[in-house]
Amino acid sequence: MGEHYDMQHFNPAYKPWDQRVCMVPDADLFRSIKTGKVEMVTDTVNRFTPNGILLKSGKELEADIIVTATGLKVQLLGGMTLHINGKLADTGKMHTYRGVMFSDVPNFAISVGYTNASWTLKCDLSSRFVTKVLNFMDEKKYTVCTPQFDSNAFISEPLLDFDAGYVLRAVNVLPKQGSKHPWKVYQNYVRDLLSLRMESVDDSYLHYR
Repeated sequence: MGEHYDMQHFNPAYKPWDQRVCMVPDADLFRSIKTGKVEMVTDTVNRFTPNGILLKSGKELEADIIVTATGLKVQLLGGMTLHINGKLADTGKMHTYRGVMFSDVPNFAISVGYTNASWTLKCDLSSRFVTKVLNFMDEKKYTVCTPQFDSNAFISEPLLDFDAGYVLRAVNVLPKQGSKHPWKVYQNYVRDLLSLRMESVDDSYLHYR
């Protein structure tokens, strides 16, 4: 692209693999930049203007056409809302028990998969864990199982250790995780295998009745 090109525009704020890596295998982008026909700008959009886009840095990009690609909008539970005893539940204040159940929500299970491996690996383990809970309830004649988070014993943390834009925008919607097991969502299949397959469901944090 030439020795005088400002390489700051190829230095994003996130680390490799924290977000998608853009590959240019045939180098056409770099050749176009070198000819002066293309400009690469890494910045944050402040607002649209009559002539284009105003960036946070104060620079204005003039544009005839703007193609927006702002990423996903996370929709928890497929857009479903949770009501407990007639009251709307705030999912952003809940905590995930083993990445399978929500605190203070009775008889409800989900699957929080992996950001570093196949999502369905965790789904299989989660399904088996729920089956263990149901069998235990059947054996003990319980009808309700509700995880209860202890805020005195655990620190609340974001659910996903992943700073992609669509995750950060959903931080108020996504439930939290705890700082330690069994409220910690480990991105580790082996640890989950031991936790969800081997450990007992007769847990002090699972309240049965």
